[in-house]
Amino acid sequence: MDTTSVETVLGPTRVSQLGKTLTHEHLTLDFNKFYVPPPKLLENYFQSKKIDLTNVGLVKQYPYSSSYNVNFNDDDTLVAVLEDVKMFKKFGGGTIVENTSYGIRRDIPFAKKVSQETGVNIIIGTGHYVEAVQNMSVLMMSEEKIYDLVMKELTQGCEEFPEVKAGFIGEVGSSWPITDFEKRAIRSAAQVQEQLGSPISFHPGRNPQAPFEIMRIFLEAGGDPRKTIMSHLDRSIPEKAELLEFAKLRSYCQFDLFGTECSYYQLDEKTDMPSDAQRLQRIGWIKEDRGIEQILMSHDIHTKHRLVRYGGHGYSHILINIVPRMLAKGFSPEEIDAITIVNPKTWLSRRE
Repeated sequence: MDTTSVETVLGPTRVSQLGKTLTHEHLTLDFNKFYVPPPKLLENYFQSKKIDLTNVGLVKQYPYSSSYNVNFNDDDTLVAVLEDVKMFKKFGGGTIVENTSYGIRRDIPFAKKVSQETGVNIIIGTGHYVEAVQNMSVLMMSEEKIYDLVMKELTQGCEEFPEVKAGFIGEVGSSWPITDFEKRAIRSAAQVQEQLGSPISFHPGRNPQAPFEIMRIFLEAGGDPRKTIMSHLDRSIPEKAELLEFAKLRSYCQFDLFGTECSYYQLDEKTDMPSDAQRLQRIGWIKEDRGIEQILMSHDIHTKHRLVRYGGHGYSHILINIVPRMLAKGFSPEEIDAITIVNPKTWLSRRE
């Protein structure tokens, strides 16, 4: 008998009912802190408050230079996200793990609305995003206070919406170098996990050493790598040898920027953002070296231009566009099911 369950916004759900799962997405968030002014010669093209055929090409090149695009919690966003999740359901999607944490404004009532109207399971997280988005009162929190908050939201209910419990810890964000506050958040997450066996998702800073350093702090604090996701490895560790070395730490290796095909990465100009083909190649490296048990995939949608309504790929992209490419590249149906269904279920499982 299946005795494992996970907390969704509509209550506990058996992990056997989760289906195809996206383990790193956002339905809403406040990303305005990451606005980047456009290049001077293009300033006039970013005056529009909308995204349409006259500017969508430039927005895809410079997504963080459109204030309208980075506003991912206005009414326009809510309409577009709901449409998109309905499409995800239509093409076989079952669950979305919503990674919006403290500092970037999660919206639990909207997550409930989406789940109720689409039939897609929504699992929300707890914990803290990077220091740069936190207010002073949060930055002054001790390890014990962070621990208490995360523990409460997993076991009793969320601060602003007590009738809903978080289903995982994340995304726990850090920059580079990792700040003292971010280290406290990492250690607190490890301590809660040690008590509850909770799944955790980490956001590393934009440096190849960041995932390694997070894991060092986390493991020293008692964390379990087998219940832990390292997000954004597609933009964090580009070299094969380093990626395979990181995989030895036994955390889930998540490639969660599928659909981002622009090589210019505004948030770290030194980094070339990989294509979807390169993401599959890197997944292939781990598969050949260690098998598929540590691999996860998602999109990390957090700006309007990646939604279907605004000319983007949407939450269905992996299911309708990437899975056929995986089959063509030699992944078996069983391996694809492991990555999209079994691995998320194993990560999220919590014994009753």
